[in-house]
Amino acid sequence: MNAGSAFVPGPGWILPFAAMLLAIAILPLLVPAFWASNLRKLAVGAALGLPVFVLYVRHDPAALWHTGGDYLSFLALLASLFVVSGGVLVTGDIQARPAVNTAFLAVGAVLASLVGTTGASVLLIRPLLATNEERGHVAHTVVFFIFVVSNIGGCLTPLGDPPLFLGYLLGVPFAWTLRLAPHWLLANGLVLAVYYVWDRRAYAREDAAAIARDEAAVRPIRVAGQRNVALLLAVVASVAFLHAPYRELAMLAVSALSLSPAFTPRGVREANRFTFHALAEVAALFAGIFLTMLPALDVLHARGRDLGLTEPWHFFWAAGLLSSFLDNAPTYLTFVAIAQSLGLPPEVAGMSHRVLAAVSAGAVFMGANTYIGNGPNFMVRSIAQERGVAMPSFLGYMAYSGAVLIPVFVVVTLVFFR
Repeated sequence: MNAGSAFVPGPGWILPFAAMLLAIAILPLLVPAFWASNLRKLAVGAALGLPVFVLYVRHDPAALWHTGGDYLSFLALLASLFVVSGGVLVTGDIQARPAVNTAFLAVGAVLASLVGTTGASVLLIRPLLATNEERGHVAHTVVFFIFVVSNIGGCLTPLGDPPLFLGYLLGVPFAWTLRLAPHWLLANGLVLAVYYVWDRRAYAREDAAAIARDEAAVRPIRVAGQRNVALLLAVVASVAFLHAPYRELAMLAVSALSLSPAFTPRGVREANRFTFHALAEVAALFAGIFLTMLPALDVLHARGRDLGLTEPWHFFWAAGLLSSFLDNAPTYLTFVAIAQSLGLPPEVAGMSHRVLAAVSAGAVFMGANTYIGNGPNFMVRSIAQERGVAMPSFLGYMAYSGAVLIPVFVVVTLVFFR
């Protein structure tokens, strides 16, 4: 992971990344037919990233090489979890009442720390959508799913989210992240409470015929493709115990095994309505994001100490807000390096427990602020759209996160970091 290089571009080189964010935000609204094509998304990212590519080829090709490796590792993990979870079919239908949906998200929050936010997201989003298929108001449930399962839930173990795993590699004890259990409980508890109230109001607005169909469609829950659960654990183990390139090769081998009809019957993926569209969309968008964000990360790493960060709450919000738009793994590394340079009590990995907790929670929690804050976010959105859910735009999603998450993070700040 490239946490900063010797070459530091001028601040103006952040503009391609800003343009990439702007394209993701407004092109779906202005030219939806154009933006629907994944090849066109890739072309936009390539056009914006080309000047950055040329700049780094001339001045720091090693950083470009590292970024390419990071992107391939990121994509290998997402692809393996996407493919393997697509081989697990959860059938049946339970009533999509607010209490049931809230319990679904709570289970996902626990699972996110065990198999990672990506694994939990891809595994659970399809059964959640199937459960809510008869309801008319579903988009808010997917948004809160991204908040909880794709992000906040993953802070209890180094397997939950990439920044925490990098911290483990830097010398943070494996069990240290359990110190974040109170933060995990408070943040998830507040978000789930808001969701329950929100979904109760949405449920009250449902058409009576939709509620009747939901009640009539109740069927026992059954799971097919159970062998893919073992493969899911194999992907998690490869992340925990292998290094590149053996880690990526192992994930590729597991994906190939899962796709084999001899291992996973074709009927399982057909019943899951499994396609590669969501994965292709994430691959296209994040190719441009990884390339154009490289100057922004290098500027941040070189000048981060000028930000005047001294208190835990400074680190929580600085690491969190930048992780909302930049890859949260190198952002985490940057703020850990800043914290280690401040001469804080060396309680863990050269910094205080409270500051490390602030950086860790900020990087994990605030990935939920935007669709690009964490890899699973866009994938969940794309899967939901494939199932016919009218998901909010990039800015529309930020309206949700601003209204729900920012107040929650203020409470977390006041309780833990002041």
